[in-house]
Amino acid sequence: MRLREAAATEPGRLRIIGAVLAALVVAFGTVAAWQMAERAAAADDVLTSSQPLASDAADIYRSLADANTAASSGFLAGGQETAASRDRYEKGIRTAAAKLVNAAANTRPGSSSAATITDLNRLLPEYKGLVERARTYNRQGYPVGGAYLRYANEKMQEEMLPAAEDLYTKETGRLDADYADATPYPWAAIALGAAALAALAWAQRRTYLRTHRVFNHGLVAATSAAAVVLLWLVVGHSLARSGLNGSYEHGVRSLGVLHEARIASLRARGNENLTLVARGAETTKVGEKAYDAYDHDFQEDMEALGESLARAGELADDSGGEKPVAAAVSNMTEWKKRHAAAREQDENGDYQKALDLVIGGEGATGECFDGVDASLASALAHERREFEEAATGGRDALTGLPQGAAGLAVLGAAGAVLGIGRRLSEYR
Repeated sequence: MRLREAAATEPGRLRIIGAVLAALVVAFGTVAAWQMAERAAAADDVLTSSQPLASDAADIYRSLADANTAASSGFLAGGQETAASRDRYEKGIRTAAAKLVNAAANTRPGSSSAATITDLNRLLPEYKGLVERARTYNRQGYPVGGAYLRYANEKMQEEMLPAAEDLYTKETGRLDADYADATPYPWAAIALGAAALAALAWAQRRTYLRTHRVFNHGLVAATSAAAVVLLWLVVGHSLARSGLNGSYEHGVRSLGVLHEARIASLRARGNENLTLVARGAETTKVGEKAYDAYDHDFQEDMEALGESLARAGELADDSGGEKPVAAAVSNMTEWKKRHAAAREQDENGDYQKALDLVIGGEGATGECFDGVDASLASALAHERREFEEAATGGRDALTGLPQGAAGLAVLGAAGAVLGIGRRLSEYR
């Protein structure tokens, strides 16, 4: 009733118009600040939290697999285990333990990821104990050492690596969720901004038609503030979205495939070593034919490695990413040839020759494995730099936008009130 009475006079109508304009501009600024604050926080999480945690989870898997591979290599060397092999095993264990501590500190308490980390922290010393027993018996020449090593490998393959893979899957899902929060356009804010600008334009036209004054300084100031916020919102978010999408397409996807390739190479190397450790004690049937279980797994791992390297080559978008992948492919091809030669010697009864072709120096498969691993490490470092550069650019494009939107909205609302107030003063 009061609203109808107020609208019956021009001063009343002006007060209503001023209130609506101020409310629209404030609502626009509030929603813009809220939506962009959420996106800025998600973009920062992508760069500083979820992606590093996903990488840590991948490193946990890789370090465990590397330690397992080094343990089998050292076992094959027997009493002549090299310092390099022992150091590699210890480094893998230390890295996995350190990454687990870091992941535990950055994972929400009570989450499924926290439970997985707890399981891995429990299993790690159990695995180390089995490996040390295997080493002790192996140095003394007792065949039971091989059984302990196979049991340690079983614990790694069936419990620890699946748990690490589960952790990686969960953290990768968290990363995808952060991208999903950071990249959608802020349609609600854009719609409110367009509505505020349309209302301000209508108010200025109405003022012009009634007063023949081209400009109302307060309304012009409000319109300018709303236009700046809307332009900043659209351009800033578009730049951020472009940077974040680029970091995903040319960083996260490549990193994921390269992690898969490195893990496949480590698993292949471990199974290649265990083929000689087991000496035919473990078999698997495919159809009617029996195969050495570890060699069968090696062939599957090498197939997975080839597929991952092919995808990595497709995703690489510059020479810095292409060259190490091509080098890894070359080393993998040679690795297959040398492995076939080693298997031929083993099947012909020359175990020592097969052993030399696997863990020996120049010309051994270990040389190819090291080449694959080093190339993949180089490719991962390159893709991680590309991710960080693109993600940093995307996050920085949102810097100051939430605060700027809120501040300009307040100024715009004040301008609208002052502009309408100027018109009201003419009726006093």
